[in-house]
Amino acid sequence: MLSSCESFDKTLIEHQANSVTKLPISLVVIALNEEAHIDRCIRSVPFADDVVVVDSFSTDRTVEVAEKAGARVFQEKWRGFGPQKAFAAEQAKNHWILSLDADEALSPELASEIISQFSSLNPDAGYLFPRKSFHMGRWIMHGGWYPDYQLRLFNKSQSRWNSANVHEKVEVKTVLKMQSPLLHYVFDDLSDQVVTNDRYSSLGARELQAKGKSFSYLKMLFKPFGKFVETYFVKAGFLDGLPGFVIAIGAAYSLFLKYVKLWELERVKENT
Repeated sequence: MLSSCESFDKTLIEHQANSVTKLPISLVVIALNEEAHIDRCIRSVPFADDVVVVDSFSTDRTVEVAEKAGARVFQEKWRGFGPQKAFAAEQAKNHWILSLDADEALSPELASEIISQFSSLNPDAGYLFPRKSFHMGRWIMHGGWYPDYQLRLFNKSQSRWNSANVHEKVEVKTVLKMQSPLLHYVFDDLSDQVVTNDRYSSLGARELQAKGKSFSYLKMLFKPFGKFVETYFVKAGFLDGLPGFVIAIGAAYSLFLKYVKLWELERVKENT
């Protein structure tokens, strides 16, 4: 029996075989060591007549795989999420930008929805997609993980990425929603989840420091606890079984790390 992931890949291949329509949309992806995901991401958008991948000097086969899938690849030193995505959008040939992370892919239903609505898209609007994430062998539907709307389609003549190093967003005049899901293969495994939480907690700590926020013992103690309660109970993460519990613990621990790292940054600043 096919897993959910394998079933999607089979459906996607069949969808691609029947889809030959090309639209003036640029698929734009930033990447670093994403050889396991980049092909699926690109091939989920068969209607894009332009594919841009901005790679931050990957040490795996990301560039080779992306080029084989039809992408124009640019090498660029990491600038932070907002600036990197803004640079990537600048390389696109079209005004309409479909900005995906390398570990994301359009569902066949979302690809069809974009194609059917393209002629009536509002150039002043950014379009939100409900994002559905796959982790620990299942689609996660609770704990705040779904629908997790993400703005992924916009017209660069009217909108642009902000300069945030983390929690980047597209600045648009108005926001509209599409109905079909964007698929997100969020972590390769549990070790990847730990590494990712560690990386984002560091970015979050630096962001707090840049905003002039100070370390607080109360926040360090109570915010992680509150995050676990919110994720596991309030947002019904328990309905996702063991993966829901792991996600809630991970979210709490990542928040704990963020405040401890803020404390560490303050100590380093005091000693320099």
